[in-house]
Amino acid sequence: MEELLKQVKVDIDHIVAEWLESNDVNENDLFVIGCSTSEVAGKHIGTSGSEEIAAIIFEALQRLSNERNIHLVFQCCEHLNRALVLENSVREQLKLDAVSVIPIPTAGGSMASYAYRHFNQPTVVEEIAAHAGIDIGDTMIGMHLKKVAVPIRMKQKKVGNAHVTAARTRPKLIGGVRAQYE
Repeated sequence: MEELLKQVKVDIDHIVAEWLESNDVNENDLFVIGCSTSEVAGKHIGTSGSEEIAAIIFEALQRLSNERNIHLVFQCCEHLNRALVLENSVREQLKLDAVSVIPIPTAGGSMASYAYRHFNQPTVVEEIAAHAGIDIGDTMIGMHLKKVAVPIRMKQKKVGNAHVTAARTRPKLIGGVRAQYE
């Protein structure tokens, strides 16, 4: 397990560095994270959650949040209908309704429950429209991204054993052939 944890730290640090080098997130953006710590550990999603893995990933993403001044939003697992954990101040700013639930590893997932316990004033909402995000372990974050999602081809394609996908969003292009966009 110690080797896996070291690898997870290296992998997630590479991913954070890629985000920091890009122009794909801006100040005050919402950044959604879906993460199966089971998949990171090489197990089937939902079977072997790990608080140790969650801690490493959370810490690295906090660095991204602090350096880019973005808001992290952690997606819960399917047992909580993929609800989202975020800071209550962000929920208030966006005028979102809170739901009454506290994510735990077996209902919400290890990553979301870890985030809930380590945010300053955590809350949970049912849905959000984030500007960008990362999916670690094929947890399906697309339902929480703004339209239009654009895939990002990350150099670092795995965290531990989990497949990684990422996306940013852009405004819709409307107007047809005569329209100008820039």
